[in-house]
Amino acid sequence: MSKHERWSALLELLAAEGRLDVEEAATTLEVSAATIRRDLDELAEQQMLVRTRGGAIAHGVSYELPLRYKSSRHASEKQRIAAAAADLVADGDVVGLNGGTTTTEVARALALRASAPGSGGGAGAGAGGGPGPGGGPVLTVVTNALNIAGELAVRPQIKIVVTGGVARPQTYELVGPLTMGVLNEVVLDVVILGVDGLDPQLGIMAHQEDEASISRLFAERSHRVIVVTDSSKMGKRAFARICGLDRIDVVVTDSAISAEAAGRLTDAGIKVITV
Repeated sequence: MSKHERWSALLELLAAEGRLDVEEAATTLEVSAATIRRDLDELAEQQMLVRTRGGAIAHGVSYELPLRYKSSRHASEKQRIAAAAADLVADGDVVGLNGGTTTTEVARALALRASAPGSGGGAGAGAGGGPGPGGGPVLTVVTNALNIAGELAVRPQIKIVVTGGVARPQTYELVGPLTMGVLNEVVLDVVILGVDGLDPQLGIMAHQEDEASISRLFAERSHRVIVVTDSSKMGKRAFARICGLDRIDVVVTDSAISAEAAGRLTDAGIKVITV
């Protein structure tokens, strides 16, 4: 198991339990207690947790919103999808993230990658170039999701830009004219969108029209559009259309996607990544 995988596993355990015991974590991950201690020390240095005698506890409020927000449905698929999407982001990129359980996992994957010693960029070169001088941020993330902003705000290696707007309590997303005003003033290298439905004729959709309009603007302001969704959303329709398939560059989904659905996306010029 790589360090990145151990860190992901440790933070998932911490999010679920609220605290970690070194010996229990070592048994669960099948590594030595000394390795777990080093991992916890490094995660504490990155402000991802607080070290205690014999273990660690969650880092204050940064875990509270995601814990209430996180859905257990398709959780393992979403984590794999998120890791694959994060690999498509290069150091220096300006990344847009809308709200949702899958994009929340993407934010966590980006934070882990940016924090890891010797981290490097993913596929492609960002318009923003590499990390700034003097140890500047590795990534810039623009989001309208309060829970994502809450998690990333304590990570010094990531510059976080929050759109503003009116908060929707069901999804923690900011919507409305204030949100659109900020997005109209930024340029994104890549946007990673969570969706409620993906139809081969209609494109990608969301349940709420105000959230769909913000996601549409995210796509318009970005050079590349990546859609992250588990296969249960394939062929599904939702109330409000975000954009057509012609605006999408990549779809990252799980391996349960049907060959027919994958073929339709490929025929539309979209790169399909299954995990």
